[in-house]
Amino acid sequence: MALAVSYTNTGHQQDACEALKNWIKQNPKYKYLVKSKKGSPGLTRRMSKSPVDSSVLEGVKELYLEAAHQNGDVIDPDLQTGLGVLFHLSGEFNRAIDAFNAALTVRPEDYSLWNRLGATLANGDRSEEAVEAYTRALEIQPGFIWSRYNLGISCINLGAYREVVSNFLTALSLQRKSRNQQQVPHPAISGNIWAALRIALSLMDQPELFQAANLGDLDVLLRAFNLDP
Repeated sequence: MALAVSYTNTGHQQDACEALKNWIKQNPKYKYLVKSKKGSPGLTRRMSKSPVDSSVLEGVKELYLEAAHQNGDVIDPDLQTGLGVLFHLSGEFNRAIDAFNAALTVRPEDYSLWNRLGATLANGDRSEEAVEAYTRALEIQPGFIWSRYNLGISCINLGAYREVVSNFLTALSLQRKSRNQQQVPHPAISGNIWAALRIALSLMDQPELFQAANLGDLDVLLRAFNLDP
């Protein structure tokens, strides 16, 4: 399930859908549902950011809905997380929000779930609620860079540019510390943070700091915003 969420974060919709189907195929409680669906659309392994085929997505979604119906009033947080991802992929953001909230009733301290809820709220044009979800994720796990980055993006939508820059710089500082501790950072998100930071600084009309961002001078930027290196 974590793999499916990771694929969704990086835009690999086809792989996310495949991971979700594999999860239910390997789950002792639900795997019979897959066997009973003869002739359902297959998935081909391909690391691609192309959108998932709608018939494949609907087929996997149907499996998860049947599994949820089987459970009655008992909430399986993994199953609800999978449903949330599937609804997110199909653009049904309100249904995805309901699924993630259901999972959170069982796992209220799951920071990755709060982050996924925040991303779905943001995509549903509910930026203020997204900020609350990301903030909760960071209360649980302050070093979670994805939530820090996502929080910054939501603050852009709210016009809170100083908060945007503060969150992006904190995320970049955390990444640098990870490198120093020989933990491998995610290269894609690092580039995304710097790009979004430059946009925020341009919106703040800070040409000198924009130039520092172009040069990748993190220390200058941290000092300018009174943040710890």
